[in-house]
Amino acid sequence: MARVEALKAYRSLLRAIRKSFAGDTVMLKGSAAEVRQKFEENRGVTSEAEIERLLGEAREASSFISTMIVQAKLNSRGGYEVKPEKDHAGATLEIPYEEILHKS
Repeated sequence: MARVEALKAYRSLLRAIRKSFAGDTVMLKGSAAEVRQKFEENRGVTSEAEIERLLGEAREASSFISTMIVQAKLNSRGGYEVKPEKDHAGATLEIPYEEILHKS
């Protein structure tokens, strides 16, 4: 049962990543690799309490990625546009400052 739940959580995270970072190859690859690494690190966990805690963290991360992350895209005028979807309703918007934008 824990294996099935872990696979569900893993797939849910990957779906959230694909949706949130669509078109951004660097973020897609990096975040998918990090998710895989975290699941691999915890592959041998046998304690039911620890498994439930880890599954809860995975579910929370999937929800956070789906509802709190919106990528800004550079438009033809040289500015950035953010197009939140209905999943983002009620989320707060945090606009990165110029220094962060120029580093990426």
